[in-house]
Amino acid sequence: MSYQYDLFVIGAGSGGVRASRVAASKGYKVAVAEGSALGGTCVNIGCVPKKLFVYGSEYGHGFDEAAGFGWSHKGLEFNWSVLRDNKTKEIQRLNGIYGNLLGNAGVELITGYASFVDEHTVMVDGKTYTAERILIAVGAKPFIPEFQGSELVVSSNEMFFLEELPKKALVVGGGYIAVEFAGILNGLGVETSLAYRGDQLLRGFDEDVRGFASEEYAKSGIDVRLNTDVESIELTDAANPNGARTVHFKDGHTEEFGLILYATGRVPNVESLALDKAGIKTGKNGAVIIDNNFTTSAKSVFALGDVTDNIQLTPVAIKEAMALIAYWFEGKEVDFDYDNIPTAVFSQPAIGTVGLTEQEAEKRGLDFRVYQTDFRPMKHTLSGGTSRSLMKLLVNNADDKVIGAHMVGDYSGEIIQGLGIAIKAGATKADFDDTVGVHPTSAEEFVTFSAGSLKKK
Repeated sequence: MSYQYDLFVIGAGSGGVRASRVAASKGYKVAVAEGSALGGTCVNIGCVPKKLFVYGSEYGHGFDEAAGFGWSHKGLEFNWSVLRDNKTKEIQRLNGIYGNLLGNAGVELITGYASFVDEHTVMVDGKTYTAERILIAVGAKPFIPEFQGSELVVSSNEMFFLEELPKKALVVGGGYIAVEFAGILNGLGVETSLAYRGDQLLRGFDEDVRGFASEEYAKSGIDVRLNTDVESIELTDAANPNGARTVHFKDGHTEEFGLILYATGRVPNVESLALDKAGIKTGKNGAVIIDNNFTTSAKSVFALGDVTDNIQLTPVAIKEAMALIAYWFEGKEVDFDYDNIPTAVFSQPAIGTVGLTEQEAEKRGLDFRVYQTDFRPMKHTLSGGTSRSLMKLLVNNADDKVIGAHMVGDYSGEIIQGLGIAIKAGATKADFDDTVGVHPTSAEEFVTFSAGSLKKK
């Protein structure tokens, strides 16, 4: 049967762009449908603009810490619109780069949102397109539970375009998006509360990291409220839709906030795809079900990235795209190691982690030992800050291999990237011990752990 395209990609995010342009470079005739800005969530309303906001918010603490190093300042003023608009200009520049990448590779860009007609056909703005293979790479979207007043909250999407910052804000959630935006708001001078219904923030992270980070967030000025949930929200002044919101908490407490951000998870963005018309099966939260080679229940349709509700990280989607290309063009069965993926939470302080948590290692029945330390970073001996850093290393006793590394503190993301390479390569504790540390740095702690740092189980 003859088709218009060898590959039709739905979604021009990181995974979709990588798969489409590499496939085109190998001779496929490729089209990509995207109804929003190029680059997907990460570039436009995710990790890139969020990191720019983190940089901006860190100056709020930095000016205070500078006094101990001899710097004095007067009349400091923060202008939200400057940060917001400069961020937007940078994102627009990146959108152009993504467009050039697609165009230079020979990929046809179709503007609009695609939906399925059948397993080889999609429709965009009333026009149909056929393809031998179709790739779903539409990502995920914020999830906000329905309750009385839920229409009065914002998601992370809207945080990048606020007209003005509030004086007081409530962030609801306990995941990485929640703690990151709580840090951003706090650093920009907003009185910030972080409410989470569970016993501890950052579910899924190492337990020591969770507790330590939560304490550090509170030290930085965030009002951390655990075991706290919202009952309902209403306008303080019904005649002013842009005014304060009154929050009724389930414990009976009532409080006013100028902004309420719900960062309560993300769900696959599949509502408009008409997956049933192509016989594509979905699972929890609408996630597209795939096999080990990213194939859906429709053998001509594939999916990768956040839409499969696996590990929701941009680099994972890009690696999955490359693995899929290797499967198509080289016949390589996908063998993706989801255990040793380095990741960072750009909270304040930041978190870096790679490999197994202590709890995961215990569940797997491994015989392992743990090295752990926390300390006051050198910087704060003069800054007057009370912030501390945590470092933790898990070592498998059977072969001495390092199976997990975790850090809370400045530059955690940068440091954990290097450790990710070591752990991926199978480095042992002896390899770490034989490595000369860079002095004076926090990172050198990872290569100087001794028996005195062993954690008692």
